[in-house]
Amino acid sequence: MKANHLIDIKMLPTMRGYEIAYQQYIPKNPSTERIGILFLHGHGSDMFGSKAEAIMEWSIQNKIEFTRFDLYGHGQSGGDIMSATIGQWIKDSCDIFDKIINKKQILIGSSLGGWLMLSLCKYRLEKIDSLIGIAAAPDFTKSLIWETLNKSQKNEFRKQGVITIPNPYYKTKVKYPFQLIQEAKKHLILENNIEFYGRAILHHGLLDEEVPWQTSLKIAEKLCSDNVKILLDKTANHRYSEPEQINSLINSLEELAS
Repeated sequence: MKANHLIDIKMLPTMRGYEIAYQQYIPKNPSTERIGILFLHGHGSDMFGSKAEAIMEWSIQNKIEFTRFDLYGHGQSGGDIMSATIGQWIKDSCDIFDKIINKKQILIGSSLGGWLMLSLCKYRLEKIDSLIGIAAAPDFTKSLIWETLNKSQKNEFRKQGVITIPNPYYKTKVKYPFQLIQEAKKHLILENNIEFYGRAILHHGLLDEEVPWQTSLKIAEKLCSDNVKILLDKTANHRYSEPEQINSLINSLEELAS
Protein backbone atom coordinates (compact mmCIF):
# COMPACT_ATOMS: atom_id res chain seq x y z
CA MET A 1 0.00 0.00 0.00
CA LYS A 2 1.28 3.44 -0.88
CA ALA A 3 2.21 5.66 2.04
CA ASN A 4 -0.32 8.30 1.06
CA HIS A 5 -3.20 5.87 1.66
CA LEU A 6 -2.02 5.36 5.23
CA ILE A 7 -2.79 9.02 5.96
CA ASP A 8 -6.26 9.57 7.39
CA ILE A 9 -8.93 11.34 5.40
CA LYS A 10 -10.47 13.98 7.64
CA MET A 11 -13.65 16.02 7.39
CA LEU A 12 -13.72 19.80 7.75
CA PRO A 13 -17.14 21.27 8.68
CA THR A 14 -18.16 24.43 6.83
CA MET A 15 -20.56 27.25 7.63
CA ARG A 16 -22.45 26.21 4.48
CA GLY A 17 -23.85 23.02 6.01
CA TYR A 18 -21.57 20.34 4.58
CA GLU A 19 -18.14 18.85 5.24
CA ILE A 20 -15.01 18.98 3.07
CA ALA A 21 -12.99 15.78 2.85
CA TYR A 22 -9.25 16.41 2.97
CA GLN A 23 -5.95 14.64 3.42
CA GLN A 24 -2.84 16.30 4.78
CA TYR A 25 0.67 14.97 5.06
CA ILE A 26 2.72 16.69 7.76
CA PRO A 27 6.29 15.33 8.01
CA LYS A 28 7.76 14.85 11.46
CA ASN A 29 11.07 16.35 10.33
CA PRO A 30 10.21 18.53 7.32
CA SER A 31 12.93 19.38 4.84
CA THR A 32 11.58 22.94 4.78
CA GLU A 33 9.47 25.03 7.12
CA ARG A 34 9.05 27.70 4.45
CA ILE A 35 6.33 26.21 2.28
CA GLY A 36 3.73 23.52 1.77
CA ILE A 37 1.94 22.26 -1.33
CA LEU A 38 -1.80 22.49 -2.00
CA PHE A 39 -3.43 20.57 -4.86
CA LEU A 40 -6.72 21.75 -6.42
CA HIS A 41 -8.44 19.13 -8.58
CA GLY A 42 -10.56 19.56 -11.70
CA HIS A 43 -14.30 19.44 -12.40
CA GLY A 44 -15.68 15.91 -12.05
CA SER A 45 -12.42 14.62 -10.58
CA ASP A 46 -11.32 14.29 -6.94
CA MET A 47 -8.26 14.54 -4.75
CA PHE A 48 -7.08 11.03 -5.66
CA GLY A 49 -6.43 11.61 -9.37
CA SER A 50 -3.16 10.34 -10.83
CA LYS A 51 -1.48 13.76 -10.80
CA ALA A 52 -2.37 14.36 -7.14
CA GLU A 53 -1.19 10.85 -6.24
CA ALA A 54 2.20 11.39 -7.88
CA ILE A 55 2.65 14.79 -6.26
CA MET A 56 1.79 13.46 -2.84
CA GLU A 57 4.25 10.58 -3.26
CA TRP A 58 6.93 13.14 -4.16
CA SER A 59 6.01 15.27 -1.15
CA ILE A 60 6.34 12.31 1.18
CA GLN A 61 9.69 11.33 -0.31
CA ASN A 62 10.96 14.89 0.09
CA LYS A 63 9.35 15.54 3.50
CA ILE A 64 7.35 18.57 2.38
CA GLU A 65 3.88 19.29 3.76
CA PHE A 66 1.12 18.43 1.29
CA THR A 67 -2.62 19.06 1.38
CA ARG A 68 -5.39 17.98 -0.97
CA PHE A 69 -9.18 17.98 -0.70
CA ASP A 70 -12.42 17.26 -2.48
CA LEU A 71 -14.51 20.22 -3.61
CA TYR A 72 -18.23 20.39 -2.80
CA GLY A 73 -20.08 17.72 -4.80
CA HIS A 74 -16.89 15.78 -5.53
CA GLY A 75 -15.32 12.69 -4.03
CA GLN A 76 -16.01 12.26 -0.33
CA SER A 77 -17.08 15.85 0.35
CA GLY A 78 -20.74 16.67 0.90
CA GLY A 79 -23.18 18.03 -1.65
CA ASP A 80 -24.42 17.52 -5.19
CA ILE A 81 -22.20 18.78 -8.00
CA MET A 82 -25.31 19.96 -9.88
CA SER A 83 -26.02 22.52 -7.16
CA ALA A 84 -22.43 23.79 -6.90
CA THR A 85 -21.09 27.20 -7.92
CA ILE A 86 -17.67 28.69 -8.57
CA GLY A 87 -18.14 30.95 -5.54
CA GLN A 88 -18.83 27.92 -3.36
CA TRP A 89 -15.71 26.15 -4.57
CA ILE A 90 -13.67 29.29 -3.90
CA LYS A 91 -15.05 29.32 -0.34
CA ASP A 92 -14.09 25.64 0.04
CA SER A 93 -10.53 26.54 -0.97
CA CYS A 94 -10.43 29.51 1.40
CA ASP A 95 -11.69 27.31 4.26
CA ILE A 96 -8.81 24.90 3.69
CA PHE A 97 -6.38 27.82 3.71
CA ASP A 98 -7.86 29.36 6.86
CA LYS A 99 -8.42 26.25 8.98
CA ILE A 100 -5.91 23.64 7.81
CA ILE A 101 -2.88 25.46 6.38
CA ASN A 102 -0.52 27.74 8.31
CA LYS A 103 2.35 28.41 5.89
CA LYS A 104 2.80 29.70 2.36
CA GLN A 105 1.83 27.28 -0.38
CA ILE A 106 2.86 26.19 -3.83
CA LEU A 107 -0.57 26.00 -5.44
CA ILE A 108 -1.12 23.33 -8.09
CA GLY A 109 -4.37 23.82 -9.99
CA SER A 110 -5.70 21.34 -12.54
CA SER A 111 -8.37 22.57 -15.00
CA LEU A 112 -11.16 23.99 -12.77
CA GLY A 113 -8.56 23.89 -10.00
CA GLY A 114 -6.52 26.34 -12.09
CA TRP A 115 -9.42 28.81 -11.93
CA LEU A 116 -9.57 28.39 -8.17
CA MET A 117 -5.78 28.74 -7.94
CA LEU A 118 -5.89 32.10 -9.71
CA SER A 119 -8.89 33.21 -7.64
CA LEU A 120 -6.94 32.52 -4.46
CA CYS A 121 -4.42 35.12 -5.67
CA LYS A 122 -7.24 37.59 -5.01
CA TYR A 123 -8.52 36.17 -1.74
CA ARG A 124 -5.45 34.64 -0.03
CA LEU A 125 -2.49 36.24 -1.78
CA GLU A 126 -0.42 36.53 1.40
CA LYS A 127 -0.42 32.72 1.75
CA ILE A 128 0.74 31.90 -1.79
CA ASP A 129 4.37 31.24 -2.68
CA SER A 130 4.09 30.13 -6.32
CA LEU A 131 1.78 28.56 -8.90
CA ILE A 132 1.68 25.48 -11.13
CA GLY A 133 -1.16 25.37 -13.62
CA ILE A 134 -2.16 22.12 -15.33
CA ALA A 135 -4.42 22.89 -18.30
CA ALA A 136 -5.82 25.67 -16.14
CA ALA A 137 -9.38 26.60 -17.10
CA PRO A 138 -10.28 30.04 -15.70
CA ASP A 139 -13.59 31.46 -16.96
CA PHE A 140 -14.47 28.22 -18.77
CA THR A 141 -18.16 28.71 -18.03
CA LYS A 142 -18.09 31.81 -20.22
CA SER A 143 -15.52 31.17 -22.93
CA LEU A 144 -15.94 27.41 -23.38
CA ILE A 145 -19.67 27.00 -22.69
CA TRP A 146 -21.86 30.12 -22.82
CA GLU A 147 -20.11 31.93 -25.68
CA THR A 148 -20.14 28.79 -27.85
CA LEU A 149 -23.97 28.68 -27.87
CA ASN A 150 -26.24 30.44 -30.32
CA LYS A 151 -29.32 32.39 -29.21
CA SER A 152 -31.64 29.40 -29.52
CA GLN A 153 -29.30 27.15 -27.52
CA LYS A 154 -28.95 29.77 -24.81
CA ASN A 155 -32.72 30.06 -24.49
CA GLU A 156 -33.05 26.27 -24.29
CA PHE A 157 -30.33 26.18 -21.63
CA ARG A 158 -32.23 28.75 -19.56
CA LYS A 159 -35.46 26.81 -19.98
CA GLN A 160 -34.09 23.36 -19.19
CA GLY A 161 -31.69 24.53 -16.46
CA VAL A 162 -28.98 22.15 -17.61
CA ILE A 163 -26.79 21.55 -20.64
CA THR A 164 -25.07 18.31 -21.68
CA ILE A 165 -21.68 18.49 -23.40
CA PRO A 166 -19.73 15.59 -24.97
CA ASN A 167 -16.59 14.49 -23.14
CA PRO A 168 -13.79 13.74 -25.61
CA TYR A 169 -12.20 11.26 -23.17
CA TYR A 170 -15.21 9.29 -21.90
CA LYS A 171 -18.47 7.92 -23.33
CA THR A 172 -20.53 9.65 -20.65
CA LYS A 173 -21.33 13.31 -21.29
CA VAL A 174 -20.78 16.18 -18.85
CA LYS A 175 -23.73 18.08 -17.42
CA TYR A 176 -23.53 21.70 -16.33
CA PRO A 177 -26.36 23.47 -14.48
CA PHE A 178 -27.47 26.92 -15.63
CA GLN A 179 -26.91 28.45 -12.20
CA LEU A 180 -23.22 27.50 -12.40
CA ILE A 181 -22.80 29.60 -15.55
CA GLN A 182 -24.81 32.50 -14.12
CA GLU A 183 -23.07 32.63 -10.74
CA ALA A 184 -19.64 32.29 -12.34
CA LYS A 185 -20.02 35.75 -13.88
CA LYS A 186 -19.08 37.17 -10.46
CA HIS A 187 -15.78 35.29 -10.45
CA LEU A 188 -14.36 35.76 -13.95
CA ILE A 189 -10.62 36.15 -13.57
CA LEU A 190 -9.22 36.96 -17.03
CA GLU A 191 -11.04 40.26 -17.52
CA ASN A 192 -8.51 42.08 -15.32
CA ASN A 193 -4.89 41.72 -14.31
CA ILE A 194 -4.14 39.07 -11.70
CA GLU A 195 -2.26 40.65 -8.82
CA PHE A 196 0.35 37.95 -8.34
CA TYR A 197 4.08 38.68 -8.57
CA GLY A 198 5.64 35.34 -7.66
CA ARG A 199 6.83 32.43 -9.78
CA ALA A 200 4.35 30.58 -11.99
CA ILE A 201 4.72 27.61 -14.34
CA LEU A 202 1.81 26.83 -16.67
CA HIS A 203 1.59 23.36 -18.25
CA HIS A 204 -0.69 22.70 -21.20
CA GLY A 205 -1.09 20.07 -23.90
CA LEU A 206 -1.42 21.00 -27.57
CA LEU A 207 -3.88 18.10 -27.98
CA ASP A 208 -6.21 19.43 -25.27
CA GLU A 209 -9.75 19.20 -26.69
CA GLU A 210 -11.43 20.72 -23.62
CA VAL A 211 -9.36 23.78 -22.73
CA PRO A 212 -7.40 25.39 -25.59
CA TRP A 213 -3.69 25.75 -24.90
CA GLN A 214 -4.03 29.45 -25.74
CA THR A 215 -5.75 29.82 -22.36
CA SER A 216 -2.38 29.49 -20.66
CA LEU A 217 -1.06 32.32 -22.83
CA LYS A 218 -3.94 34.51 -21.64
CA ILE A 219 -3.18 33.62 -18.03
CA ALA A 220 0.47 34.56 -18.50
CA GLU A 221 -0.57 37.91 -19.99
CA LYS A 222 -2.88 38.68 -17.07
CA LEU A 223 -0.47 37.67 -14.29
CA CYS A 224 1.41 40.74 -13.04
CA SER A 225 4.49 38.61 -12.42
CA ASP A 226 7.39 38.71 -14.88
CA ASN A 227 8.47 35.25 -13.68
CA VAL A 228 6.02 33.11 -15.65
CA LYS A 229 6.89 30.05 -17.73
CA ILE A 230 4.61 28.24 -20.17
CA LEU A 231 5.39 24.60 -20.93
CA LEU A 232 3.54 23.23 -23.95
CA ASP A 233 3.50 19.48 -24.60
CA LYS A 234 2.79 18.53 -28.21
CA THR A 235 1.59 15.04 -27.22
CA ALA A 236 -0.54 15.91 -24.17
CA ASN A 237 -4.32 16.10 -23.97
CA HIS A 238 -6.41 17.67 -21.19
CA ARG A 239 -5.73 14.87 -18.73
CA TYR A 240 -1.96 15.59 -18.78
CA SER A 241 -1.32 12.33 -16.93
CA GLU A 242 1.10 10.29 -19.03
CA PRO A 243 4.37 9.38 -17.24
CA GLU A 244 6.43 11.98 -19.11
CA GLN A 245 3.85 14.66 -18.29
CA ILE A 246 3.80 13.69 -14.62
CA ASN A 247 7.61 13.91 -14.67
CA SER A 248 7.37 17.41 -16.14
CA LEU A 249 5.06 18.46 -13.28
CA ILE A 250 7.46 16.99 -10.73
CA ASN A 251 10.36 18.87 -12.34
CA SER A 252 8.40 22.12 -11.97
CA LEU A 253 7.63 21.29 -8.38
CA GLU A 254 11.31 20.62 -7.66
CA GLU A 255 12.20 23.95 -9.22
CA LEU A 256 9.70 25.94 -7.12
CA ALA A 257 10.36 24.05 -3.89
CA SER A 258 14.12 24.48 -4.00
